Formats: sequence, C-alpha cells, structure tokens
Amino acid sequence: MSMHRPAAAALAAALCLLTAACGSSSDDKARDTTTEAAVAKTGYPVTLDNCGAKETFEKAPSRVVVMNGASVAEVSTLLALGLGDKIVANQQTYGMSEVAGRAAAIKKLPTGDVKLNDAYDIPREAMLGLRPDLVLSTTSYGFDEKNGFATRDQLQQVGANSYVSPQGCDQDTSKMTIADSYQLLRDMGKVFNVSDKAEKLIAASEKNIAAVTGKVKGQKTPKVMVLFSNMSMGGNDFSSVVAKGIYNDILTRAGGSNAFENASKTSFADLSKEKVAASDVDALVVIAYNDPDPAAYAKKLLKEFPQWPASKNNAYVTLSDSMYLGPSNDVAVQKVAKMLHPDAF
Repeated sequence: MSMHRPAAAALAAALCLLTAACGSSSDDKARDTTTEAAVAKTGYPVTLDNCGAKETFEKAPSRVVVMNGASVAEVSTLLALGLGDKIVANQQTYGMSEVAGRAAAIKKLPTGDVKLNDAYDIPREAMLGLRPDLVLSTTSYGFDEKNGFATRDQLQQVGANSYVSPQGCDQDTSKMTIADSYQLLRDMGKVFNVSDKAEKLIAASEKNIAAVTGKVKGQKTPKVMVLFSNMSMGGNDFSSVVAKGIYNDILTRAGGSNAFENASKTSFADLSKEKVAASDVDALVVIAYNDPDPAAYAKKLLKEFPQWPASKNNAYVTLSDSMYLGPSNDVAVQKVAKMLHPDAF
C-alpha cells in the first residue's frame, strides 16, 4: 500500500485545488498567525508596486544610495523622516533650501567618493561597488542601461531594491501634483517602518496649505511666470519656463495661475523673447538651481520687461527645493501666496 500513498496524496491535493474543498491544516493556520504577528510587530515584509516592478523589503534598508536626477526630493524626504543615517551615498544637492538647516544637512551626507559620469551621476560599476540595499532615482532614467547605469534587475541580483519616485516611470513629470510628494513620503514611511512620522508630516503640510488657501479664496488670480534662473534647456531666449507639473498645483493653492500653462504640452516651454514680452505677467517665481543669486536674475528680468504688471509692482519671489517634488511644498505655497496676496496675511 505504501507505493500508492504518493499518488493518493497528489490526487487529494489536485481535488483541493479544483474544489477549494479542503480547509487549512492547524499547522498552516499557526504559520499564518505567526506571519501576521511578525508583520504587525515589525512592519515587514513590505511590498511596493513601483513602475511595474514588485519591490519587497524584508527589513528597513541601511545602505541607501540617492541618485542625482537634478532633484533633492528623495534626499529631503529621507531627512524629513529622520533617515539621514541610512544614506551611504547621496548625489543630490542644490546648495540652498527654504527649510532651515536642510542644505547644511545635505552637504554633510556621504557621497560615496565615486567618479561620476557625464550626467553627474553614479555609473553601473561604481553603484554596484557601493553595495546598496536600496537605490532611489527621481525617474526611470537612473536605471537605464543605455545611460550607463545599473538596471533594476542588476541591482536585484546583488540584493538591492530600487525605487522610482511618483510620476517618474516614463520621465514625464507634467502631471505631477503635491499629492505625489505625499506619495513619496508615504512610500518611504512604509519602506523604513516610519509611517506614523510620514503621516504626521503630510497632515501638517495639508493643514498649512488649507490655511493659506482659505486666506486667498475669492481673491483675483494673478498670472505668474515660473522659470529657472540662468538656465538654458532649449534654443530660445527663455527655454526654462515652466508650463506644467507640480508648480501649477502650488500656484493654484497659493491663489495664482501659470501665465504660460498652455505654451507647451510638456513640463517646460521654450519661448522667444517676443512671446514673453507680449504676455501679461503679474508676478515672477524664480527657481534657483545651483544659482547663488536668483534675486539678481529676477530683478534683471523685471528691468528688461518694464511693461509687465510684475515690474511695476516689483512682484517676485525666489525659491529652490520647496517648488519641487519633496516634503516642503507647503512652504512654497505660503511664500508664493504672501507675494501674490500680501494683504491677505
């Protein structure tokens, strides 16, 4: 009879699958209960569906690499969550911030002492040599083999998880909103088991923004030109003018609108001097990226276009990291609103 036992067991298993008639054994139930208890106690395992890739974390990462991506969203989010000690190499920096102490905190982080590629980022071999257990990239560009970077599969093979920030999957950030900044906080909160802290930061930001929006409600909506200081991204005189993206969400909450929202279907418009001169610009938001004196650039523009209402009222504000994806969009909303509607504050 013993020779028939495997066949009988296989048949019983098949019937269970077909009819779902078999209940779990007491051993299975005990195992499930143990797993549930472990998750409840430790918060792990955690699985994120990120740009079509399933990333499972068995524990909090302790060797995090933050890629450049012309952003400070990821490093700022980690610092806001108190996770700076988990970073072994950071390539993100603007040298300035609207948040007191953040620029200095970023400057103190290790860089991994790697030789960067032409994109000022970490090439494949150097990345693998850092032995990361998590690599963060603002967009999927940072994991593209054609760019000389380690792919997500290659990182997985050496035991490293990877993460692309919200709206970065197809490298099109034109639909980005403040909600994406909150998603980044939430995801990192889950990955590092600090969800409570992430939710507190989100709640505080939402409260701050609601207070500002309440003050400017019903006011006239000025047309705002948002652009990067001293930066060229195209062939025209004004190639770093913002058309779409998180910037517009911030402007709306601050009681303004983008004067050039319809100038491009993508995040940035490439505009001639004539087009800019012919537009009504009630105020300027100048974003500094590695520019030590964005105010000088703003004043130069106001002088160049004296016909603008912005020039007549000297209406401008300079910002850096708070206008991007990141944990401090409420700061940008407040600063822009105070510039647009000073009487409301």
